[in-house]
Amino acid sequence: MTLPDPELHPEFYRDVPIKRALAWVVDLVVTLVLTLVGLALTLFIGAFFLPVLFAMVSIGYRTVMLARYGATLGMMLTALKWRQLDGREPDATAALGYSAIHAAIWTIFPLQIASIVMILISPYRQGLHDYLFGTTMLHTIAPD
Repeated sequence: MTLPDPELHPEFYRDVPIKRALAWVVDLVVTLVLTLVGLALTLFIGAFFLPVLFAMVSIGYRTVMLARYGATLGMMLTALKWRQLDGREPDATAALGYSAIHAAIWTIFPLQIASIVMILISPYRQGLHDYLFGTTMLHTIAPD
């Protein structure tokens, strides 16, 4: 199985950039809440390592959600799913790598800008991390 061609079936990729932005906001809130829970569980010692704690929570959250459901909570709420370009669901190893690269890209501003531009102009609406892993986001109306 392969993904629908963006030129023949643009409905699968229409509005994906805005949905990805909304999903990112939802996932940021979830990650912040989970980080605060982690901070409390460490009796606030985690405050000394807050950026590392946040990154670990973010990578863990995305990895578990993508490996188990093929979407994070934000993606589920915006009706997006994560797929490889051949149409298969990526495995847990790909989810971990994808999540780690996603976190790394957010720490380097020019890479984040490049990723956003790629989402806006690429046919499959792929960001830099999607391109590196051969994945994309598309509407859940796409065939499984």
